[in-house]
Amino acid sequence: MLRYLTVGVCLVCVSTAVGAATSNKEQGRLENCGTVMQEILAVPDNIPQELLEKAECVIVIPSMTKVAMGVGGSYGRGAMVCRSGNDFNGSWGSPAMYSLEGGSLGLQLGGESTDVVLLVMNNRGVDALLGSKVTLGGNASAAAGPKGRNMEASTDGSMRAEILSYSRSRGLFAGVSLEGTSLRSDDDANAQVYGRKLTARSIVTGKQIVTPASGHALVGVLQKNAPHNESKGATR
Repeated sequence: MLRYLTVGVCLVCVSTAVGAATSNKEQGRLENCGTVMQEILAVPDNIPQELLEKAECVIVIPSMTKVAMGVGGSYGRGAMVCRSGNDFNGSWGSPAMYSLEGGSLGLQLGGESTDVVLLVMNNRGVDALLGSKVTLGGNASAAAGPKGRNMEASTDGSMRAEILSYSRSRGLFAGVSLEGTSLRSDDDANAQVYGRKLTARSIVTGKQIVTPASGHALVGVLQKNAPHNESKGATR
């Protein structure tokens, strides 16, 4: 009898451990987003401060990978953080989980994973992302983002784009074209992170959403490096 009871207890323990590992997977991914953003902002020639300060949302996709050799498809999962307020001019809010997939035009993965950072520069870009699936270069204009502390290398195209994209691979950081790839809210991942079903829109625009512990690093690094929206008309 004792033997069967012991076996039963062990099975319950294993089941609980598996469930905990599953529920923590997306939390670990969110924590990694904060680490990647911190590392990128620590390199000497990174995202221009002026652009980061004007961004309304930031998307971080750690370890984006090719899904098929010779096809050029790619896939990654990460998180988006937007500024709070009706005009996205407040402090950084709670993160929503996102997936990126599709073609990898201009993205030289070489069989290795690549970290991707996207800056959403205006309300049109945010509205598109909070709707349904968004195709970069389609229903949301996108361009490779300029890097460095000055904006002299910026082109008119990048300055008009709704979304600016960057990648880090093999230690190299640069602007990258991601036209043709798509972004969508990962609602299943949101449920694992927050413990209940939430859409990206409800997270970004909600007033009672508490940032989970796994999202503190990502929100904190953005708040530290770009606490105010410096876009034209933004208020402090």
